[in-house]
Amino acid sequence: MEEIVETDQPSYLITIKEMEDKIKETPKQLNHTAGKESCCIFRVPPHLVQINQKAYHPQILSIGPYHHGKPHLNMIEELKWKYLGQLLDRTPPNGLKLDGYLKLVTPMENQIRDCYSKVIHFNSSDLIKMMVLDGLFIIEYLSKWGGLAPCAQGDPIFFGGWIPYLLGTDLLLLENQIPFFVLQTLFENTRITRSGGDYQSLAELFLASMNYVMPRPDEVLKRIGNVEGKHLLDLFRLSFIPPSPQQHPRNEDVQLIPSVEKLDAAGIKFKATKCDTFLEIRFRDGVLEIPHIEMDDVTTLFFLNSVAFEQCYYSYRSNHMTAYTTFMSILIKNPSDVGFLCDREIMENFIGTEKEVVQFFSNLGKEVVSDYVDNYLSKVAEDVNEYRSKGWHVQWAGFKHTYFNTPWAFISALAAFILLILTMIQAFFAIYPYAGGKPIG
Repeated sequence: MEEIVETDQPSYLITIKEMEDKIKETPKQLNHTAGKESCCIFRVPPHLVQINQKAYHPQILSIGPYHHGKPHLNMIEELKWKYLGQLLDRTPPNGLKLDGYLKLVTPMENQIRDCYSKVIHFNSSDLIKMMVLDGLFIIEYLSKWGGLAPCAQGDPIFFGGWIPYLLGTDLLLLENQIPFFVLQTLFENTRITRSGGDYQSLAELFLASMNYVMPRPDEVLKRIGNVEGKHLLDLFRLSFIPPSPQQHPRNEDVQLIPSVEKLDAAGIKFKATKCDTFLEIRFRDGVLEIPHIEMDDVTTLFFLNSVAFEQCYYSYRSNHMTAYTTFMSILIKNPSDVGFLCDREIMENFIGTEKEVVQFFSNLGKEVVSDYVDNYLSKVAEDVNEYRSKGWHVQWAGFKHTYFNTPWAFISALAAFILLILTMIQAFFAIYPYAGGKPIG
C-alpha cells in the first residue's frame, strides 16, 4: 500500500510550484524561434501529412537533421563521404581542407539552429559535421551534373538511371533542407575546385539541374540566377513566381468563382497559354487564360511541399502556390472538369484517373488557410464574376448550353420550335374567320 506523505503546505501551493517549474522549462520540441523570420525549415503539419505522407519524406537522400540516420537512406549517406573525398582530392594546395570547412561553418551554429522549427538535439560537433557533409555533397553533385567537376565512369549516382530523378525530388522536400546561406558559403569557398561550365551561381546551377525533374526555361535561369531563397525548395518555388506580380486593389466583397462546367455554361471561354510559369492565370474579354500544366507525381510533390512552406512561413513569404492550388480546387469539382481542361490542352493528366486529380486539389484546398480577398488571383476571380453578372451574352450562352449542347438536344429544341410554329398557324386560321376576315373556301 502506497504511503501517504503528509505536508503542512496547502495542496494549491504545491500545484503552483509545479506549474511555475513547468513554465521555466525549456521546450523540448518547438524551437524558441518558431514564428520568427529566421525559422524557415519546418516539420510538415499533421493535417497536411495526411493528404499524402510519401510526398514529404525522402526516398533515398537525407539532408539536414529531420530524417538523418534513417536506415533506408544509408546508401546515399555512404556516397556522401565518397563525394567529399573526391572534392578534397581535387582541391589545390591553396584551397580549404576538411578542417577549413568545419571552421567556416562553426560560427554559424546558432543561426543554423534558428532556421529549424523543431529543437535540434544534435550536439555542436555532430550538427556542424552534418552541415558540412550534406552541403558539400549537394555542391559536388551539382558540380558533376553541370560539368564543373569530373564525373568518374560508373559513378553510382549518374550511371544509376533512376537515382538523379529521386535525388532531385528529395531536394524539394520541406523537411529535407539546410539553410541556403550554408550552401552559398560552401559554394563560394569550393569555387577553386571547379573549372569551366556555363553556370556561375549556385541558384542557376541548381535550377538547371532540376530540368531532369521539372524543366524551367532558360530565361528563368538567367532571371533567378542571383536570387537567394531560404533553402532549395524556396529557391525553386521562387522561380515560378512571375517577376511582376499582378497588382490589384483589395476588395473585401470578392466571391468564389464557379466550377469549369458552370463557367463554360455561362459563355466563358478557356484558353491554354504558354508562359514561363503556370501561375500566370489571366481573364480578358470573356476568356480565362490558363497556362499549360502537366499533373504528375513531381508536380503534386512540389505543390504539397511548397504549400506546406507557405502555410508555415505565412507572414514572410508570398502565397502564390497556395492561391493557385486553391483556385484550381474551386475550378475543378468533377472529373468532367478535368476532362474539359485536358481537351483544351490546359492540363495533361499523368496522375491517374480524372477523379484522382479532383481528389488531389479538393483535399489540398480543404486543408489550407487561404486568403481569397488578398491573393494574386483574387482580381481574376472578381473579373470573372463581374463578367458573369452582366450582359446578354451570359443568357445567350446559358440558352445555347441548355438547348444546343448535344445533337439530340438540338433536334428536340428544333422539333419543339416547329411544333410551336405549326400550333400558332393552326390557331391563327382557327380564329381568323371570327376576327373580321373572310372565310376561307
